[in-house]
Amino acid sequence: MIGASREALSAGRENLDSLTDNTSVDAGKLAEELSAVTTLLDREVSLRRVLTDPSRSGQDKASLVTSLLSGQVSGETVDLVSGLVRSRWSGGRDLVDATEQLSAYAEVVAADKAGKLDDMEDELFRFGRIVSGSHELRAGLTEPKAGTAAKAELVRKLLGGRALPGTVRLVTSLVTTPRGRSLEQGLESYAKLAADRRDRVVALVTTAVPLSDGQKQRLSGALAKLYGRAVLLNIDVDPEVVGGVRVQIGDEIIEGTVSSRLEGARQALEG
Repeated sequence: MIGASREALSAGRENLDSLTDNTSVDAGKLAEELSAVTTLLDREVSLRRVLTDPSRSGQDKASLVTSLLSGQVSGETVDLVSGLVRSRWSGGRDLVDATEQLSAYAEVVAADKAGKLDDMEDELFRFGRIVSGSHELRAGLTEPKAGTAAKAELVRKLLGGRALPGTVRLVTSLVTTPRGRSLEQGLESYAKLAADRRDRVVALVTTAVPLSDGQKQRLSGALAKLYGRAVLLNIDVDPEVVGGVRVQIGDEIIEGTVSSRLEGARQALEG
């Protein structure tokens, strides 16, 4: 998103945070209802155009949302969507994308409030690694010919009873309505939402040997100093990794043997 749409999404995120700071608000319910609104907006092109028409007043558009959604979803969801349509958008599709992102973020908030955000992050990460290691499994989750019902059932078989309900909902939504995203892009976007919730960076760390708890803490601390923010480590073990350790944060890759920037982290591990 760019320009007005980015600002509108940021405002929507702030509104969601304000709502869910109230312990009586069910963030999980918000997530499910926002997902339903996303489906509605994605399907109804004419409605989407009306709600993002810059010639209409924000109040008119908010009133339309209220008339459509009241009694169908909670008052909190109505308030959130009304706030979104009062904003200006660079394009109609951006409103759908924003509603979907807020739905996913609400799942993250629900997990955080339940003290389960670490579990959700780990489940999403591990799911991604499992899928990337199986061409057949990835095809079953991403091929259009597989059908949405079959994909949802496959997710249920893989994660049902083994992962948080919120994790299952996020993955199911991603594979059944990817909306132009690859599976990997979608899982990465969820990881970023979780990191934003904690105001921390997510680092994919590949090491030649498993790390002890003490080494993980020292590496996390060294990277936090390097990036100026707390760092969540997602760790894989690969005996072939160059130099014993490889760190990827966003698009930046730091190889242990070729980058002096990681020297402090390597020394921390050795210490």
